Amino acid sequence: MKYEVIGKNISVTDAIKAVVMKKLSRMNKYFIITDDVNCRAVVMSYKEGAKVEVTIFTKMMDFRAEVANPDLYAAVDLAIDKLEGQMRKLKTRLDRRNKTSLGESIAFANFEADESAAIQDQVVRTKSLYLDPMSLEEAITRMEALGHNFVLYLDGDDELMSVLYRRNDGGYGLIQAENKMAK
Repeated sequence: MKYEVIGKNISVTDAIKAVVMKKLSRMNKYFIITDDVNCRAVVMSYKEGAKVEVTIFTKMMDFRAEVANPDLYAAVDLAIDKLEGQMRKLKTRLDRRNKTSLGESIAFANFEADESAAIQDQVVRTKSLYLDPMSLEEAITRMEALGHNFVLYLDGDDELMSVLYRRNDGGYGLIQAENKMAK
């Protein structure tokens, strides 16, 4: 696995980089290591502590964990625990559905099944929408008026299906599909 350690509001010293990479190397046993598996850790320092964002990019899917803690090294440990939990949950879902192609970069033999995922893995409501073409500003207005954290809409400019969402750190995020909607 290729590692990248980035610092924001902090200078990443060789010592910090070595400790973070050593802790992240615990994750190696969970992946079938190829050139397609990359790990990026973003270390941030604030007045009240530290925040760590760890993202593991694989061929089929990405895993991401974000943890804030007064201790930088404890935040890295907690982020790794979160990632392991995500992967355990994914293993359980894929085992039940026999969809192993999604996890072909992951060495699932190193996980036990997560039984709590079976209870939470049920669709409790289905909703269908007609996507009206609208601008980004209209989507923001609609999301705010409804009091939702996200809205799905058809971008009027480029006819791409888009999801506008409210970010935890303030502001908005936008996710757009790469393929155009069929008419």
